[in-house]
Amino acid sequence: MATKQTAGTTVRFSGEVEVIGSTALVRLPADASRDLPSRGQVAVHATVAGHRVDTVVEPDGRRGHWLRVGPELTKAGVAEGDTVEAELEVAEDWPEPEVPADLSAALDDAPEHIRDVWADITPMARWEWVRWVGATKSEDTRAKRVRVSLDKMDHGKRRPCCFDLSSCTDPDVAKSAKLPDRA
Repeated sequence: MATKQTAGTTVRFSGEVEVIGSTALVRLPADASRDLPSRGQVAVHATVAGHRVDTVVEPDGRRGHWLRVGPELTKAGVAEGDTVEAELEVAEDWPEPEVPADLSAALDDAPEHIRDVWADITPMARWEWVRWVGATKSEDTRAKRVRVSLDKMDHGKRRPCCFDLSSCTDPDVAKSAKLPDRA
């Protein structure tokens, strides 16, 4: 039985690069995913095809994970159908998330005490807010989540909710909160 790993632990695997929508990714094999400390997002220092990047592996909605093949890797020649060797070192510190324009603008326009809450929470909590806002394809729901985020922070909330982190994946690659089966 796999044991839960902590910061500094290394997980190695190989996987095939696939593209879902406009996102290139590599699914983690089940045994590699089981060795991660959470079924939700996990901050890692990743080395993929010899290139290092600090990132977050994403939940696949099926108790596993996937790793985005970002622009730094596609520029290095990693392409759909390639099998890549990967090494993930569970990170102690989370990288800062890329805050989407709508949430960023709302935070910029928010009262100072709300901006203070945002500045005071951990990067992991900021990832959760970004993911919660982005975990919908509906523009109306997304706009509502931005407003609700500010309201929650106005009331001292430091996390968006108790949503199931293992099922909260990128809606650009997920269908019903699950990465689609391979074609």
